[in-house]
Amino acid sequence: MRRIYAILTASVLVFSCASAPKRQPSPVKSQVPNAWTAGSTPSDSQSIKINWWRDFQDTQLDSLITNALKYNYNLKAAAQRVQAARAQATIVGAPLFPQVSLGLNGAKRHQNFIGFPIPGSGDGGVLSTTATTYGVSTNLNWEIDLWGRLRNDKAAALADYQGALADHLGARLSLSGQTTKAWFAAIEARRQLDLAQSTRDNFQVVNDQIQTRYESGLRPPLDLRLSLSNVATAEAVVAQRRQQYDGSVRQLEILLGRYPAAELAIAQDLLPMPAPIPAGLPADLIARRPDLMIAERQVAAANARVKVAKRARYPSISLTSSGGTSSANLSNLLSGDFIVWSFAGNLLQPLFQGGRLRAGIKLAEANQEQALAGFAEQALRAYGEVESALMAETYLRDRENALREASEQAVAARELAENRYTRGVSDVITLLGSQRRAFDAEGQYLTVRRQRLDARVDLYLALGGGFGEID
Repeated sequence: MRRIYAILTASVLVFSCASAPKRQPSPVKSQVPNAWTAGSTPSDSQSIKINWWRDFQDTQLDSLITNALKYNYNLKAAAQRVQAARAQATIVGAPLFPQVSLGLNGAKRHQNFIGFPIPGSGDGGVLSTTATTYGVSTNLNWEIDLWGRLRNDKAAALADYQGALADHLGARLSLSGQTTKAWFAAIEARRQLDLAQSTRDNFQVVNDQIQTRYESGLRPPLDLRLSLSNVATAEAVVAQRRQQYDGSVRQLEILLGRYPAAELAIAQDLLPMPAPIPAGLPADLIARRPDLMIAERQVAAANARVKVAKRARYPSISLTSSGGTSSANLSNLLSGDFIVWSFAGNLLQPLFQGGRLRAGIKLAEANQEQALAGFAEQALRAYGEVESALMAETYLRDRENALREASEQAVAARELAENRYTRGVSDVITLLGSQRRAFDAEGQYLTVRRQRLDARVDLYLALGGGFGEID
């Protein structure tokens, strides 16, 4: 018996080892360039840090993201998906090891002997016997994974677990990006509200001047009515900007896991653009982005499940062993004189399954091809996101420079028009038009500043946001 258990122990060490599948190569058939076509970035040898948002040097933003990562409910759900995948991997891998159970049983049996002429039966009545037995045993069942079916099943589950880990890290990355962009949107909304209010106040000052001149008979009713329309329109814009500001603050509070009460304090102005970041090489992108790692792990799991389906056609070998004691008295259960044991082997070869095994192989292979196609599509999208984000940096920088100049000139033109109207050398149409152009130019300038910051966040996310550093 000891020799049998020694053989079993050695077999467990040989046949129960399973590990996650190796990393799969990129499935993209077209040639990936050695550098990004949208432009180069400095210090490509460096990597993006996991806390990339600190490049903006905003302590309040850092605090907000810390709270979001701690309290956001979607992130908590992603963390539980990791735990579920881990438990599933344990469940799938359990059959690799012998299944051991402890049994304790007791039985009492009564039997009558009728129609048997047994000598010494006395008065000729029915003879009977009553027997009581007790037993304790250790039972072992184990399927020897000779062909690797169970090991590949465990490997697929481990790949799923690694995919869930990448999904959780991707959720953290996405949440930090959403929080950062929501913070910038709230700041812009506040600045747009301030601009709308100052513009309305400016319109009101000009309207008071026109009102005074109209009452003095110096300006016609048309000037006053156009000015009043300008003030009313500005009031409507203030209400619109206030609504947008309120909504942006509430959205940010939801990301932080707070009740959306629109009570969060918002910074007064947008941040300056940080220094350029290292974009790395296109060939390294698969290891830097969590969504690509998820797609790659799905391919690895699909490959393992194809092996599982093919090995299901091979015979399965199972071992069953039991050892313990059996006695009519409880006191004898621990005695070596009442030991009983058994050992059996079983080989089962599938012969006819109604096409189930072949269909299982076709299903696994179809899922494998589907995972490969999805991986290739996701990789191309990832390359495209990086290229687009790099180009957006250039386009938005040019737009910001142009809108800055346009805003400065529009404000100067408004001041000049107001001065000329006050001196009576310009008409009200020119005045009101210059006011609206100045307001529009300043608003567009605020928007493009926020868009540049958003584009930088998009570039961080497209490059994996420090995921490669964790990996």
